[in-house]
Amino acid sequence: MADLHSFPDTDRRNFLTGSGLALGGLVAAGTSTSTAAEKPQSFKLCLNMSTIRGQELDAAEEIEVAGKAGYDAIEPWFRRIKEYTEKGGTLKDLKKRIDDHGLTVESAIGFAAWAVNDPEKRAAGLEEAKRDMDTIAQLGGMRIAAPPAGVGKGEVVSLDDAADRYRALLELGSEMGVVPQVEMWGGHPTIGTVEKALYVAIRAGHPDACFLGDVYHTYKGGSSFESILLMGPHALKNYHMNDYPADPPRETINDSHRVFPGDGVAPIVDILKKFKSIGAYPALSLELFNKTYWEMPALECARVGLEKMQAVVAAAE
Repeated sequence: MADLHSFPDTDRRNFLTGSGLALGGLVAAGTSTSTAAEKPQSFKLCLNMSTIRGQELDAAEEIEVAGKAGYDAIEPWFRRIKEYTEKGGTLKDLKKRIDDHGLTVESAIGFAAWAVNDPEKRAAGLEEAKRDMDTIAQLGGMRIAAPPAGVGKGEVVSLDDAADRYRALLELGSEMGVVPQVEMWGGHPTIGTVEKALYVAIRAGHPDACFLGDVYHTYKGGSSFESILLMGPHALKNYHMNDYPADPPRETINDSHRVFPGDGVAPIVDILKKFKSIGAYPALSLELFNKTYWEMPALECARVGLEKMQAVVAAAE
């Protein structure tokens, strides 16, 4: 995150004031939720379709796998949905399959270039985001991921500009009935840490601003999981669940090294306990890119992943 002492005094005061109000409100929301609820809350367990991407199923088949495996929800990728509809499939059919299995669509993964500096590319990115939002709304979904996609190597995007652009994306989402969640990619020069993502969300100054976290990306970006304690239910609607091994080290680890929750060295159980302590129960979405898992039958992979998530959730009780 940018050094606050490098900001002009007025900007620094505004940010600190806004941060205190926003974060304090989120924690307060978590407290009131936990005291008012009569029945215990629980985490929805969700399948991000990256986990079975290597099996090369179509969008309908991926939904079938999630339903048969016993998940509560799914997090599809727009690329796969587009491939399905371009081959003659319909969103209506996908929606029926989702409903038939009793699934919900907690989020969806796209790569609209909303944060880039080039005005024309950014406008095109917002148009892509609008199409994505329409697609996911037709499937019954209410949120999409908003990572810093499209920002070129060496391109410098200030956090304040990113916040302004995230607000524009949120305003579009308000029109479409879909909430974009600012997502950090560990090590990304623009939004590569939890701190930067939270700054962008707070600075955007929009009531729907929220954060899409990820176990692996938090580690890769060098952030602390203690940051969860500064958030609350409004900020945390979805969270990408995965684990990481001790080797390779942070400097060289990449997406393909992610493993099932509980099979690595991440403090998974403590993370879940932190969510519960602030009254936040985000949908836990299993997002993996492990080529070894892609060699497994898709249904077996999904079932093993669900069992691993159920085990860590039980351990956090």
